[in-house]
Amino acid sequence: MEKKTFVPQGPRPRPNQGPRRNDRNAAKDPYNTNERIRAREVRLVGDNVEPGIYTIQEALRKAEELELDLIEISPTAEPPVCKILDYQKFLYQQKKRQKEQKAKATKVVVKEIRFGPQTDDHDYNFKLKHAIGFLQEGSKVKAYVFFKGRAILFKEQGEVLLLRFANDLEEYGKVEQMPVLEGKRMIIMISPKKK
Repeated sequence: MEKKTFVPQGPRPRPNQGPRRNDRNAAKDPYNTNERIRAREVRLVGDNVEPGIYTIQEALRKAEELELDLIEISPTAEPPVCKILDYQKFLYQQKKRQKEQKAKATKVVVKEIRFGPQTDDHDYNFKLKHAIGFLQEGSKVKAYVFFKGRAILFKEQGEVLLLRFANDLEEYGKVEQMPVLEGKRMIIMISPKKK
């Protein structure tokens, strides 16, 4: 019996798919530039040009004269809005702007404080001081009473404890959510007061 050796015949054809594009930059670039802009007319805006509507050829010629790129800023507008800028500089400015916006966004920090249904006064006062500190630094406080085993019979005690806690923190924060029983936990949310 004669053995057949396998000889690869090159890449297999991919069924129901068109030709493979080797255009990696198209996927990476969020903006169409220069020849990738498909509109017939564009609205030019910016510092270094006379604002107005131009044919794509005129706009590309102006960008070439200035040795800059034609960048499609708003592709959904009619006609699309374009600027003549250095593309790399433009991308850098966009990233910088996004970073600044991210830094300005307020980050909400939630600190948890756990009680038992029969927490004594010393522990309660200790946890109250911590909660005051958290609220003063701008964090939200999620206080909860955890019921182990048959301690769930003391639901009323847990609710009274959380309401007393909210009342003691009244000048530092406001109650966002009244005590709610979720499984074995009764939870209350307190957010800091605006200064």
